[in-house]
Amino acid sequence: MSEQLVVPTMAECMAKGESPEYLFWVGCAGSFDDRAKKITKAIVKILNYAKVNFAVLGTEESCTGDPAKRAGNEFLFQMQAMGNIAVLNGYEVKKIVTGCPHCYNTLKNEYPALGGNYQVVHHTQLIQELIDLGRIKIEGGSFKGKKITFHDPCYLGRANDVYEAPREILVNLDAEMAEMARNRESGLCCGAGGAQMFKEAEKGTKEINVERTEEALALNPDVIAVGCPFCNTMMTDGVKHFNKEESVKVLDVAEMVVQANNL
Repeated sequence: MSEQLVVPTMAECMAKGESPEYLFWVGCAGSFDDRAKKITKAIVKILNYAKVNFAVLGTEESCTGDPAKRAGNEFLFQMQAMGNIAVLNGYEVKKIVTGCPHCYNTLKNEYPALGGNYQVVHHTQLIQELIDLGRIKIEGGSFKGKKITFHDPCYLGRANDVYEAPREILVNLDAEMAEMARNRESGLCCGAGGAQMFKEAEKGTKEINVERTEEALALNPDVIAVGCPFCNTMMTDGVKHFNKEESVKVLDVAEMVVQANNL
C-alpha cells in the first residue's frame, strides 16, 4: 500500500451528510510525539486497508484529561472532558477506537459520568476483530519465527482486562511468543502511567522502566511488543539503557501488522 493515507475529519463527513462508523481518537502522544506518530500512521493504514469507515476530530480533538486527573487536578480534568464531550456529542459519535490505553480508559470509564457514553475499543481489539471477520489476513512476514514478548499496558490490562487481543494478533504473525515473569494480571508498569511520564523520578535505586526492560531482555527477544505510546517510550529508553537498540526492537502491535504484511 502506498503512503497515501486517507484520513477524513468529522467536520468533512458532516458537511457531506455522512456518519462514520468509528471516530479514531488519536490522542496527544499520537498527534505530537514523533515516535508515536508512526503508530498513528500504522493504525490508519490498517483502517484504510480493511475499509473501515472512520474519521478523526483533527484540530477539534483535545487531551482527554487523563494526566490532569491522575495528577490530582479533578477540576482541570472535568473542564477538558466536558469540552470533548460537547464536540463528540455534537457529531453524535457512537463508537471510538484509540491507540492509547490512557485515552481508552478515560473515554470508556470516566466520560459516562459526565454525559459522554460511547462504545470504546483499543486498536488491538479492533484489529483482532478485523482478522476474525477476514477483513485483514495477516502473515508472519519478517516476524516469522522471531521471538516476541508483549508488555501489558496497565490501563489496557489490569484496568480493563484486555489481555488476549494483542497476543492473538502476535500469534497470527507466526512468531514465538515468550512471556515475562510478570505478565497479564501481575504485569509490571513501565513507569509512565499516572502522569509519572511528565515528572522527575523520585529517589530510589533503579528506574521502573529499567527493571521492566531487564525482565524483557532476559528472554532474549527479537521484539518487545507494546500497545501504548507511553510504554513504547519507556521500553525504548530501557533498551537504549542496555545498549541493545540494534538487536532488540520496540514496536507497537499495529506497526508489526503493517510491516509483516506490507500494508
